Amino acid sequence: MPFTSINFIFFIVGALLFYYVVPLRFRWIALLLASYVFYMVGGWTTVFYIVFTTVLTFCAAQLLGRLNTKLAGLPGKDAEAIRIKKLKKYIVSLTILICFGMLFVLRYWNFTLELIGSDRWMEQFGLNLLIPLGVSFFIFQSVGYVIDVYRGKHSPEGNLVKYALFVSFFPQIIQGPISRFHELSPQLDGNAFDFTNIKYGIQLIMWGYFKKLVIADRTAVAVNYIFENITIHSGAVIAFAVFFYCIQLYGDFSGGIDITRGVAKMFGIDLAINFRRPIFAISLADFWRRWHITLGAWLKDYLFYSMALSRPIIRIGKFTRRKIGGTLGKVIPTAICTFTVYFLIGVWHGANFRWVAFGIWNATIITSSLLMAGNFTWIKAKLRINDKSKCWWVVSIARTAFIVFMGRYITRSPRLVYTLSMWRSTFTNFQFSTLFDGTLLQFGLTSLDMVIVALGVLVLLFIEFRQEKGVEIRESLAKRCFIFQMIAMFLLFAAIFFFGIWGDAEYFIYMQF
Repeated sequence: MPFTSINFIFFIVGALLFYYVVPLRFRWIALLLASYVFYMVGGWTTVFYIVFTTVLTFCAAQLLGRLNTKLAGLPGKDAEAIRIKKLKKYIVSLTILICFGMLFVLRYWNFTLELIGSDRWMEQFGLNLLIPLGVSFFIFQSVGYVIDVYRGKHSPEGNLVKYALFVSFFPQIIQGPISRFHELSPQLDGNAFDFTNIKYGIQLIMWGYFKKLVIADRTAVAVNYIFENITIHSGAVIAFAVFFYCIQLYGDFSGGIDITRGVAKMFGIDLAINFRRPIFAISLADFWRRWHITLGAWLKDYLFYSMALSRPIIRIGKFTRRKIGGTLGKVIPTAICTFTVYFLIGVWHGANFRWVAFGIWNATIITSSLLMAGNFTWIKAKLRINDKSKCWWVVSIARTAFIVFMGRYITRSPRLVYTLSMWRSTFTNFQFSTLFDGTLLQFGLTSLDMVIVALGVLVLLFIEFRQEKGVEIRESLAKRCFIFQMIAMFLLFAAIFFFGIWGDAEYFIYMQF
């Protein structure tokens, strides 16, 4: 049930009516029923996977919770305490192995066969499985919950049915965000009706539709057209397509998250923020702190720190500082963890070499910036560059945008082998005139479409610039008179209604993840 379909609108209206008609203490049950109905509409044959993940992680957390209780009353070096700690590690390790093993089979098994085998291997061992809706999201969320219980961050949920709601909460099942149990679960018990929540939710949903239908799906027309046969185009056309792809990707993903958060808000639930104006990032590392925030935070909390504090990495760090020394000796352990994280970010996005290369691209640049930090500081001091000046802020944003832009060549390329030729064409066969001689109007978009995209992006940039400066848009709008609020909402609705691409709306890009 795509977010852009009329069926989704009817489903939300029906779910809201059902939720608020049911007595307060039973509203979490209404939300669970709505979540499973939504999930089964998206593919009822795959419901086994989310049920299995729910039951497995619930049982694992229950066992870990009981062991935590036993461990609390024992001295740290007691033989029984040591035994319990080992048992906890076995339980959490086995749970992680099963969950991510299932994810591997569903998403990466055939890709692995292609790497190590031949067509015969694919014929004999290849799997033709229907990938469950949002499988990565509910597995990451469930595993994070188990690890938190293992670490003693919070007690396990004692009610399996309530825990099932945490795993399956329908607005976030398609493309996140990846929620934490201690943040989301308390909000799922049931909330009283509040008109402000409805109003703010509708505003978020409409803003998401604006980004998705007016901007992203319109740019997708030209992007898809050009990349159908990328080898025949000039460097300028390729750069234009990648630039539009950057707009499409941000409008599509962040717009979908806005719709998700808006729907949740109407039920009185605040989901985690997944984007924080990445266009204003001043470094690649800063970009990843602003883009798909919950995935980055998950990998940082559950993988990066675990690796960095592990005995092998600590030993490597001691060795490199002793034998190599200097900045390189200090950075190597961090670089290993960084490369691992960004490699997995790449693989998480897709089972192909393009996404692996994309992960390596990001890890290499971020690690290189750590190595060169001292040199950059020296150069800026020599040139008397003020880090806090507006001019340097703009330069940093432009530099980061260029790095991200070049990285998108990798992810949107039809195949990894085309990426180098696309880069080469951009820098050696640009043909600047093709940007203005009408060539760009041959790819499915009219002059009016171009104007709509330009105006839409300007509106988006204006709103996000105001937010970057600390302005809370919803609160600011709420302080205005009622007529002003209605005019603003009407203009946004009119833009979506008249300029949104409805009939040929693209599926959300991150639905496949």
